[in-house]
Amino acid sequence: MAFSEQHPWGRVDETGTVFVREGDGERAVGQYPDGTPEEAIAYFERKYTDLAGQVTLLEQRARRGAPAPDIAKAVSALTATVATANALGDLEALQTRLGALSGTVNELTEQQNAEDKAASEAAVVERTAIVEAAEALAAQDPAKTQWKQTTTELDALFARWQSHQHDGPRIPKGEANELWKRFRAARTTLEQHRKAFYAELDSAHRDVRNRKQQLIEQAEALAPRGGDGVPAYRQLLDDWKRAGRAGKKQDDALWERFKAAGDVLYSAKAEIAAEENAEYSANLELKLAVLVDAEKLLAEKNVDKARTALAGVQRRWDEIGKVPRDQVRVVEDRLRKVETHVRSLEDDRWVREDPEKKARSEGLAGQLEDAIAKLQDDLDAAKKQGDARAIAEAEEALAARKAWLKAIAG
Repeated sequence: MAFSEQHPWGRVDETGTVFVREGDGERAVGQYPDGTPEEAIAYFERKYTDLAGQVTLLEQRARRGAPAPDIAKAVSALTATVATANALGDLEALQTRLGALSGTVNELTEQQNAEDKAASEAAVVERTAIVEAAEALAAQDPAKTQWKQTTTELDALFARWQSHQHDGPRIPKGEANELWKRFRAARTTLEQHRKAFYAELDSAHRDVRNRKQQLIEQAEALAPRGGDGVPAYRQLLDDWKRAGRAGKKQDDALWERFKAAGDVLYSAKAEIAAEENAEYSANLELKLAVLVDAEKLLAEKNVDKARTALAGVQRRWDEIGKVPRDQVRVVEDRLRKVETHVRSLEDDRWVREDPEKKARSEGLAGQLEDAIAKLQDDLDAAKKQGDARAIAEAEEALAARKAWLKAIAG
């Protein structure tokens, strides 16, 4: 049987040897001695079909944008395989298709290089933004920094850094190292500031505790003077307010002792006050009448009108004189409520107009303001219940916190 009559790309001889046509000649690709010529040809055609399938798959991968180095490596390996393949078919056509893929790889390489460069540049921008955010935290005034919030923000930035480094595009090693140095420096600066801030705060708290302990001892020494010791105790209270903070837990315990010393003096003074009640009963009636006019201001919304009217009320109030001691707090509380309302109108306007509200609300000042708001609620609740002792305690504590806030702000 002639070459061309057996198969368009080869033949099989009487020994079962199969030849594939290459150019003007032919090459033996293998034997199939125990089968018919048709079976021999079919066997080596299947080998060709498998090779052609591999070329087709590679072409599809290239069209889908598979990594160019992977495509190039596969083209090289498959080209060598096709050149010596023991298969029957148009091997030259497969070589031509593989040659075309080499050109595609070049184009794909350029495209992917451009995409990788753009992705790398974008990654540098994003990682730089993380670094700059950390540096902005490190540049804050340590005295005004909210350390719990700042620490949380820094931890979130570090988590972003790790995620970006692990899952994001690769960036040049030099730039990556430089950005990490900046980020690490910002973290180090923040940690140094945090430690210094708390060390200084601890030292300040220790000094305040010592000063308040001295004030407690002086207050307790006033007990033998009874009610006459109240003025001296009030002076000590002013010193207490100016002493500053000793830390919440310590402040509360120290205040209980200081207040207990004052309660002894005020109890003695209350006994004297009982003797004076009858003398001041007439004044009580006059002040109750003033209160009727004053409490109309609770519905006033105009701060200027309220302030002017309150000045008149306060002048009439002072001219009347003293009232029975057991009624002093009752009438004073009613007047304080009116004064508080007017102050709240002024505060509301101040809050609306003050551009530095946010700055003043930071740090310890913000914590004190929260405490003042809570104490005010406690005072209002005590007034509603008519609990004189609770009212006194709330007022004293409120005055102390306001003084601390003023000291911090000053």
